[in-house]
Amino acid sequence: MLNKILLLLSFLFVLMTENLTGQDFQFQIQKEAFQKLPFGSVKPLGWIKQQMEADMKGFVGHLDKIVPDLIQDPIYSKRLHLHSKAKDLGNMKEGDIGGDEQYKWWNSETQSNWRDGFIRNILLLDNQANKKLVRAYIEHILSTQDKDGYLGIYDKELRYRFTSENGELWAKATLLRGLLAYYENTKNKKVWTSIQRAVEDVLKHYPIYHSNPFFAGKEFSGGVAHGLMFTDICEEMYRLTGDKKYRNFALFLYQNFTSNFSFEKDVQLKSILNPDYKLSGHGVHTYEHLRALTLAAFSSDDTVLHKALSIYLKSIEKRLTASGGPIGDEWIGGRIADATETGYEYCSIHELLDSYALLFQKTADVHYGDKVERIFFNAAQGARNPNHSCIAYLKTDNSYEMTGGKNGSTQEKNQTRYKYSAAHKDAAVCCVPNAGRITPYYVQSMWMQQGKETLVATLLGPSELKTNLNGASVSIKEITSYPYTNKIEFEIRSTKLVSFILKIRKPDWVEKVDCSVPHKIEEGYIVIEKLFQNSNHFFISFGTDVKVNSDNKDKKYFSYGALIYANPLSAQEIKGKNYPFQFQDYLYREIGNDRYSYINNTVATFDKNVIKVPLRNAQSGKKELVSLIPMGKTILRQTTF
Repeated sequence: MLNKILLLLSFLFVLMTENLTGQDFQFQIQKEAFQKLPFGSVKPLGWIKQQMEADMKGFVGHLDKIVPDLIQDPIYSKRLHLHSKAKDLGNMKEGDIGGDEQYKWWNSETQSNWRDGFIRNILLLDNQANKKLVRAYIEHILSTQDKDGYLGIYDKELRYRFTSENGELWAKATLLRGLLAYYENTKNKKVWTSIQRAVEDVLKHYPIYHSNPFFAGKEFSGGVAHGLMFTDICEEMYRLTGDKKYRNFALFLYQNFTSNFSFEKDVQLKSILNPDYKLSGHGVHTYEHLRALTLAAFSSDDTVLHKALSIYLKSIEKRLTASGGPIGDEWIGGRIADATETGYEYCSIHELLDSYALLFQKTADVHYGDKVERIFFNAAQGARNPNHSCIAYLKTDNSYEMTGGKNGSTQEKNQTRYKYSAAHKDAAVCCVPNAGRITPYYVQSMWMQQGKETLVATLLGPSELKTNLNGASVSIKEITSYPYTNKIEFEIRSTKLVSFILKIRKPDWVEKVDCSVPHKIEEGYIVIEKLFQNSNHFFISFGTDVKVNSDNKDKKYFSYGALIYANPLSAQEIKGKNYPFQFQDYLYREIGNDRYSYINNTVATFDKNVIKVPLRNAQSGKKELVSLIPMGKTILRQTTF
């Protein structure tokens, strides 16, 4: 009965609004706590910069050579038409949902997500030689734009006329994210004009409340569901122009998506408001769609949307492992997170991180900063190979084997995702591009602004902010090895005497703050207000102890500061498929079979980035002193006990 009522309400809402134009129908856009700074205002330092440089010498900088057939496919220039055939992507298709139609647009995602990360890494690292490669790509992609503004992957006989699976909005979203970053960093007017024309073309062909962009029949349509992330573009256009039509369009897209049939229904209102519904979709959709719901809620004064956002966030909490890794292997399937039994996809790691960063910007709620850091420092680092330039498509917190199947399972004969690769072409080249995006996205969100006089260190780590404030050019360096140490030096320089407020997020695990300058602690922030001279230095250190935590299955795990610690397991490295430029797949089989269980009231100690804790050997039954290290430094590991 409840489902019928919800469906009726959804239908009535659409019916009431479908006769209104974008100009006539505008909700009250909600006030936002922080403002994002222009891309490139924050640059990486220290270990983050070193990792990005290594990635550019590795899989991020060479994916076009590792899988040239996918990256060089001219999908944006020689567009898809009525007689186009599904492309050979080199992957095993058996068991995939969606049929051949999805394989037609897949290369747009592979290319554009990789280009987005490639562009952002190069601009943040300020590599002049690589900037020439970026400029050449930008010139090429702009040359594919039609006179009417269309920028995409479909010929005129197909575009905007779909009633089934397609990648129209998704191909545009992935492409435009990279172009927007490039424009904001370079202020290239030609690029900005191209972006504006491309977005206006979408608004023209999908007029607000007079079109149905997410109608795709009753078959699986993953590309259509991904297309909801055109809301990312709407958000950036609103931020750059202040024009409310873009936020109104984002709200319209969410409303239209929620009123249509989709297999990816986790974010739809009728699902969220049903107390018996459990998240079940493809993980990456579920976590990226959190941004679309967030934008809908903050583009509206509709209390139902804010209630839905709160419910959705609580549902996601149950799908998170200790590391912050969200179920996505590849379907959530109504399950609760389990350190051994539920894996997480690198795509899902990135998308949830980006969604939490957006919520942090909207609300200033420090807990979202903690969530972003947990994901980035633990799940994301822990799914990278610490010895080779490659990543795991799927990973578990308790990782006992990485030979294709989950922890050695052979139940799914075509499962290859639990291994390390610079491509993962046998599954899909989606996670590797997203692994190239995640660090630049983290860096961009490390600093934000509040009002006209407050700068906020939102996410911690080695970085440098350059911005203008109160008529002065201000530079703030955050010199630290955080999270591997909990001491941070701030070096502030300005072109003249300037008064402003500096806020630094206090992580939730901090028990004591030592700061070398006068400060206050307000609502989870360390607040310093003073007249900053040409050169200022001060230090902050965070005091904490080893913490014993419980996951969703009441298993215990250990943390110190922002890091989750794990018992590294000895492994045999097996070399797999070879790629150009000496890239390779790597598989790992455990040597031995040591498992440990938690001992009640055990006392753990911390020294030199190692937690030492007495645990019980599950085989011998004996108590042993076990050394745990940050899970981001491990390959095979036991994280929960």
